[in-house]
Amino acid sequence: MTGSSGRSVALVTGASRGIGRGIARRLAEAGYDLTVSARDPARLEEAAGQLAVAGGRVHPVAADLAVEKDICRLAEEHTEHHGRLDVLVLGAGVGFSAPLAETSKRRYDLQFDVNVRAPFVLLQAVLPLLRETAAAHPDRGAKIIALASITGVAAEPALAAYGATKAALISLCQSVNAEASADGVSATAICPGYVDTDMTAWVRDRIEPHRMIRVQDVAELAFSVTRLSAHAVVPELVVTRPGEQVWRA
Repeated sequence: MTGSSGRSVALVTGASRGIGRGIARRLAEAGYDLTVSARDPARLEEAAGQLAVAGGRVHPVAADLAVEKDICRLAEEHTEHHGRLDVLVLGAGVGFSAPLAETSKRRYDLQFDVNVRAPFVLLQAVLPLLRETAAAHPDRGAKIIALASITGVAAEPALAAYGATKAALISLCQSVNAEASADGVSATAICPGYVDTDMTAWVRDRIEPHRMIRVQDVAELAFSVTRLSAHAVVPELVVTRPGEQVWRA
């Protein structure tokens, strides 16, 4: 282990773009040291360089979260470089749009591998470090923030498999709270509708970007959760776009 700076530390997956990058930036600005992960090494290095401008230590780990050995390596490298974990952000995800009857098994499996299995395996690997950090900082504890989706709460046409993975992720957060919140480790699933990122480019023909949720809105919600004491557990936060139909992506 390379010795801790005494600063709070976060591990953020999916940190090279979109919401994950937005949350990583917000944490860096607040004084966190970071481990950041994404599949594309070049894009990850570019993001890490920008995040380091805030002055903290940023350790990039390129990893394909569909591969279990990559997940384990990510957990090991984070522990080796930082030795503590105040905030785990489960930001990596993949989604495909197709009617339920036309969803291929390959795409179904990939979404469950990245959106459900990977967070489960990573949580198993780092939960001891989260508990250790929470015990050392009992007032604040340690936080897990999972980027779920409103589709895990309210169904959206053509997103059956994706919504099912996000419902499973929400349930996983609830299980963490049932098993670990008494030890100071709590989990919050943030469940937004369409956010203006490249992941929602496929829907821009019917929803213009300026009508979507902003990345900074989700990042600010995530950061607010990190500021709560260990005595407050927020299982989920649903964020919808304005309009007459509230429960919509």
